[in-house]
Amino acid sequence: MPHLSIKHFPKSLAPDQRARLAEALTAAVQEAFGCDEGVVSIALHPVAPELWDEQVYRPEITDGRDALIKTPAY
Repeated sequence: MPHLSIKHFPKSLAPDQRARLAEALTAAVQEAFGCDEGVVSIALHPVAPELWDEQVYRPEITDGRDALIKTPAY
């Protein structure tokens, strides 16, 4: 605990980009939750643009608005 699950349009990240992303997210989670970096896990889930509305926007953004801590500007 905690686990971050990031859904995004398909994009290849170089190993150094993935490492920097993991480091930055882990640091932010550690600060917010006061936990050790060893308990943080992060998953990346690419979602095709044509499936975004069905798989992400409606179920997680529109229907899950109460859980969002940041809403998109689209």
